[in-house]
Amino acid sequence: MSDTIQSLADLGQISGQVAEASDAPRYEQKLDAHGRAYATGKRKDAIARVWIKPGAGKIVVNGRPVETYFARPVLRMILRQPLVLVGRETQYDVNVTVVGGGLSGQAGAVRHGLSKALTHFEPELRGPLKKEGFLTRDSRTVERKKYGKAKARRSFQFSKR
Repeated sequence: MSDTIQSLADLGQISGQVAEASDAPRYEQKLDAHGRAYATGKRKDAIARVWIKPGAGKIVVNGRPVETYFARPVLRMILRQPLVLVGRETQYDVNVTVVGGGLSGQAGAVRHGLSKALTHFEPELRGPLKKEGFLTRDSRTVERKKYGKAKARRSFQFSKR
C-alpha cells in the first residue's frame, strides 16, 4: 500500500481487488445425522419446529396429515407457499411440531420454519425466499393489557351521572 492513488482508475483497481477478496457470504448445507434439515419458525405466540428430508411431498403436523390439522384451505396454502415458490412441492417430506397460538399463527410459524429449513437444505434457495419475505420473522404480537384500562387501549365507559 506504499503506492499513492493518483486517479479514480487507480481507486477502481484497488477496490476491485478488495471486492474479490471479500465476496458475499457463502451459506453451507446444515443437515443432522439422519440427513434432515431443521429450523424453528415463529409467528404471534406460535412456535413451529420443522424437519425436512428428501421424500414424496408428505406433510405431517403434530402426528396428523396436514389436511386434517389445517382444515381450512387458506391455511394449507400459506403453509405450502415456500415449497410452491421454489418448485419443490413433491421433493421433500415435512415433519412439523407446532405449539401455541391459534391456527393462523401456527400456519405462519410453519411457513417461516419451512422457509428456514429449505435454506439449510439448499442454500441457493435463500435469494428467492428472502425476496418474498418468507425468511423474515413477523414480529407483530398482541399488545399487553394495561392497568386502569378495559383492554390494551380501551378505556372503561365514562358516565357523569
